Amino acid sequence: MTATPQERLDRLRSSIDNIDAALIHMLAERFKCTQEVGRLKAEHEMPASDPAREARQTARLRSLAEEAHLDPEFAEKWFNFVVAEVIQHHTRIASEQ
Repeated sequence: MTATPQERLDRLRSSIDNIDAALIHMLAERFKCTQEVGRLKAEHEMPASDPAREARQTARLRSLAEEAHLDPEFAEKWFNFVVAEVIQHHTRIASEQ
């Protein structure tokens, strides 16, 4: 028996919901790591931002996006958003030292 359009839509939405949940958990794990990086940088008076690393990561993520058939511009925008948040965290951690 063929699924109805609504059943297909419901299955797709369920998959999207699962992917969204996985992304949130992965972002939480990523931020745990970056918090640790922030503490390490603060302890050793290292700058919150590392432009050379950010440039390497941008290039790497753009390449991965292309391989995955994801718009590299979107991947870069996402990365820039995340990095801006991380830098804010690192700056705050350093000010608390």
